[in-house]
Amino acid sequence: MRLVKSISGPESCTALAPRSPESPVPPANRANGSVPITISAVRLTRQTGTVLECKVCKFHACKGLPGKIMTNPQMARQIAEKNGFIAALDQSGGSTPKALRLYGVNEDAYSNDEEMFGLIHEMRARIIKAPAFNGEKVIGAILFERTMDGEVDGTPTAEYLWNEHQVVPFLKVDKGLADESNGVQMMKPMPDLDHLLERAVSKGIFGTKMRSVIHAANPEGIAAIVAQQFDVGRQILGHGLMPIIEPEVTITIADKAEAEDILLAEITKQLDALGGDKQVMLKLSLPTKANQYKSLVDHPRVMRVVALSGGYAREDACGKLAQNTGMIASFSRALTEGLSAGQSDAEFNTTLAATIDGIYQASKAG
Repeated sequence: MRLVKSISGPESCTALAPRSPESPVPPANRANGSVPITISAVRLTRQTGTVLECKVCKFHACKGLPGKIMTNPQMARQIAEKNGFIAALDQSGGSTPKALRLYGVNEDAYSNDEEMFGLIHEMRARIIKAPAFNGEKVIGAILFERTMDGEVDGTPTAEYLWNEHQVVPFLKVDKGLADESNGVQMMKPMPDLDHLLERAVSKGIFGTKMRSVIHAANPEGIAAIVAQQFDVGRQILGHGLMPIIEPEVTITIADKAEAEDILLAEITKQLDALGGDKQVMLKLSLPTKANQYKSLVDHPRVMRVVALSGGYAREDACGKLAQNTGMIASFSRALTEGLSAGQSDAEFNTTLAATIDGIYQASKAG
């Protein structure tokens, strides 16, 4: 496994020795060597009292240094290094009715969006509270905005995930897809993204996910979709969050392999231009050719590459995933397959545990 790299150079903090969370950290200069500023350790006001650390100095979170990226080091290590997979619990308004139907809850069970979202939150909370849903095999979970704003047993969802189950919380931040053009669907504008990212940081979110879709091997369209993903990714990095970049390739298109070749080249180009010691994550469709994305798995600007199930049944998705070295799962429908609102807690938990183990083994096999 690749370790999270430390950053050195003129922007490094001068604090090199471990200190207690309350201890002051020595002064550090700005990147241009101008006025020194004092930086101090801060606590994340959660039950765990987790100390944040600066990705530049790999120490405690720095106050006052512009452009520095703060993150929870334990979360970062888990996502970068640990065996397991990332659960996708981020169904939006458009996909929620289908997710509920598959769970055995039909449209006549709710009369408006609030009731619909309440029911999907109950389903997600049931999954999150299951004994098998923990950091031993599920290293992260992607949440819908309403789920982030909700609670599980009276505790904010992201806080509950990490403190109770050691599952790293991510947030879906895109606002859906634009109409198709040049064989792709770009993301819709996100004018309130900065505000959403600020809220995500305040709620203990580690990273984000945003989805766009490729429907054809169109070089112009694929270049545009990847450029948009990385532009927004840089904005997310500026808030100290880890972006998961997701340019999905539709699994049913005739030129899927050709689209994946173009996508690989465009992502590589963007990664090479990322600069500094920044890292992103990638969420990609299971490729036609095994190990199509191995060079991305090994790229120094990539923390982790995860795979979406993309409509494959769980058995097929796990089989394909196991053929791709270094990729781990980030499944949604394949994760909830076989779960039902009518199951007893024992039946539900047993089914979910078997599913989690199967996806974990496939992620570990790759």
